[in-house]
Amino acid sequence: MNGFRYIHLFGDSLKQAELWAFNRNSVAKGIAIGLFCAFLPMPFEMLAAIFIAVSMGGHLPFAVVGVWVSNPLTWIPLYTPCYLLGAWMMGVEPIPLNEITILQIGWHYVALWLGCLIIGSILAVSTHFIVSLLWRLHIIRRWRSRLETRRIRKANKMNQ
Repeated sequence: MNGFRYIHLFGDSLKQAELWAFNRNSVAKGIAIGLFCAFLPMPFEMLAAIFIAVSMGGHLPFAVVGVWVSNPLTWIPLYTPCYLLGAWMMGVEPIPLNEITILQIGWHYVALWLGCLIIGSILAVSTHFIVSLLWRLHIIRRWRSRLETRRIRKANKMNQ
């Protein structure tokens, strides 16, 4: 129960129906928000995901689970390309991984954030599009299957 002590920060906003609705738009937003927040190089990404999901109406559980892409085991593979992109865009010479110190990373933190925001945004937008498209294709396939089943039943009744 100790993990829920800060939940009161959100008040009644967690009671919004769209935060828990299982539909194409809400789920796509939730996954996109979670993946965007996974690329934020900061602690408590889940709180950021909750705040964004509440403000944008994304599916809250998917937003929180999407953040779990980022964890201590995945930081190097996630953040290295972001850092290299940010350093390239800023015209900063990247630090080799074996020479990174806390003092040096402080000077390059802006490059990391820039790259993370760009890659996180691109990933979030593309994920939202892909999830929406796959959901829509699944619905179309189910609709066509139902129509085919009805057609077959109707044909069988006429043949009897």
